[in-house]
Amino acid sequence: MTIKQALDAAAVELKCSDSPRLDAEIMLAHVLKVERSYLFTHPELELSDDSLQCFQRYVARRAQSEPIAYLVGNKSFWDFELAVNSHVLVPRPETELLVETALELGAADEALRVADLGTGSGAIALALAKECPAWRLLAADISLEALEVARQNAEALNLINVEFVQGSWCEALGTGCYDMIVSNPPYIAPSDPHLIEGGLPFEPKLALQAADAGFAAFKSIADEARQHLRPGGWLLLEHGFEQQVQLKALLLELGYAAVSGHGDLASCDRLVVAQWNQAQTVASD
Repeated sequence: MTIKQALDAAAVELKCSDSPRLDAEIMLAHVLKVERSYLFTHPELELSDDSLQCFQRYVARRAQSEPIAYLVGNKSFWDFELAVNSHVLVPRPETELLVETALELGAADEALRVADLGTGSGAIALALAKECPAWRLLAADISLEALEVARQNAEALNLINVEFVQGSWCEALGTGCYDMIVSNPPYIAPSDPHLIEGGLPFEPKLALQAADAGFAAFKSIADEARQHLRPGGWLLLEHGFEQQVQLKALLLELGYAAVSGHGDLASCDRLVVAQWNQAQTVASD
């Protein structure tokens, strides 16, 4: 079978995908260890039996909605590639809004202390560390497997201003005091039917689901962060569909100021930002 024939057959099989041809090209390029452009310039090249069988196995898995990022082992985020596996969420482009907003709030040339809670693959922490070498990042996750993925990504990007710590939300911060705390925590209610749709069944439930109608992690982080933010420090929380109004109300109730909501490029509510202006009573440097 030629490259073109293999791609044509795969595109027909990948009906679950919004971009079947692109998925097929990404997977075949991965199998052949070539750039996608090679497929376009060599459409009549015959595949070896081993390459064809490997590609067909990938196609079968993708046809069951397994995320293509898990199949090829990487995903683009910000301006770099991240290694990913089933221990971490697949980084979404919408999360870049959180990175952009954090960069707007913090001076790049100051030695700010920033914590990323629930770091997963390290996407947020590593983007901030890359853009602001003067910042000191702490990337925390309760999952040791996720932290190992994040560490490997930091090494691949040659980033030395990131520390990795295991822990649940703010308990990972110890007695540290931070200029900014950011998080894309789990926010989907366990009963939400979306959890059994598309590629979500393949992603770690620990990073997707939250009790209390999806607000358990928000409540823990928002409450505990008050003891770890410097006066004037910022809390940034990515959230899900129709959660912004309630999340803003929660932050105001907890004493945060300058609470604002932000939408992504698709005009969907995606992020809440809040400032802590009161003196800490527990945390210290």
